[in-house]
Amino acid sequence: MSDIMVNISVWALPLLFAITLHEAAHAWVAWKLGDNTAKSMGRVSFNPLVHVDPFGTVLLPLMLLISGSGFMFGYAKPVPVNFARLNNPRMDMVWVALAGPGANILLLLMSAFLLNFLGLIPEFAQIWLRDNLVNMILINAILAVFNMLPIPPLDGGRVAVGLLPNFLARPLSRLERYGMLIIIMMIFIIPAGGSYLGLNLNVFQYIIFPPVEVILGIANNLANLI
Repeated sequence: MSDIMVNISVWALPLLFAITLHEAAHAWVAWKLGDNTAKSMGRVSFNPLVHVDPFGTVLLPLMLLISGSGFMFGYAKPVPVNFARLNNPRMDMVWVALAGPGANILLLLMSAFLLNFLGLIPEFAQIWLRDNLVNMILINAILAVFNMLPIPPLDGGRVAVGLLPNFLARPLSRLERYGMLIIIMMIFIIPAGGSYLGLNLNVFQYIIFPPVEVILGIANNLANLI
């Protein structure tokens, strides 16, 4: 039982911080750029607990981990943003969207740097902390890249809508109502259908993994400075 709890902890803690601080960064940047919607709801906070979604942050990752699915997924409560209240709605929307993946990149770089100092803590805690930091790097790299896919409501979709000319931005923004369906198809349905047909249609393998590997290479260099 103790081994199970340790295994849960070295995945659950990094996932908790990755997905909740992602949302906290959205809230903080939106507040600084003129929209106090999240601030008035107490969401401008780097306390992970205020961003926890009982199912998406706790139960879903726990079920996936215990089931041995090999796939880790979770989400926090989305931060409400009233884009009309932003100082410069279209461009500020881009900065608000970039804040989430930016927080993930910052977390993974900090985690990689901290790996240099494992020798300074008691030996009995080194393996547990190392596993947490390594998983923090991996989870944040995947989360940052995944969220930058140009599909609304993902952050990359909002960035694209903010930067593209109107004749491209408008039809892309209208995809938002179907965005989650598209994402579910990409992650689950298309790979499953491809497997049934004997084809490898794993979107993660072809789209997500290459940039994630680049980021992990940078993190690896940072983790070996000393």
